[in-house]
Amino acid sequence: MKLPLSLHIEKLTMRIRNRTLLDKFVKKHADSFKAIQRFIDIVEEAEWQNLNDIKNDFNSVDYVTNERYVFDIRGNKYRIIAVIIFVGGVFSIRFVGTHAEYDKIDAKQI
Repeated sequence: MKLPLSLHIEKLTMRIRNRTLLDKFVKKHADSFKAIQRFIDIVEEAEWQNLNDIKNDFNSVDYVTNERYVFDIRGNKYRIIAVIIFVGGVFSIRFVGTHAEYDKIDAKQI
């Protein structure tokens, strides 16, 4: 007896794209290292399927539009904007910066 296709599909953990943005940011803002590393660890282990799943790990995450999500890092001192494609397990970083830098951009367009 064959199992239904849905039972053969494995959950995908998130794969971070554009991680070099995080590496560059940490070099410039050394105090962010632990918070960014914890963020990376959580994202790479995540099997998110929707916003509620993300909120289980990051309560303050906001969905802005066009698959873009805004994460508060280190007590909202820093921000990360990422495009998340749940089906493919893709977490594509579009922006990482200070809260002041974030205030100067349009999160919906980046």
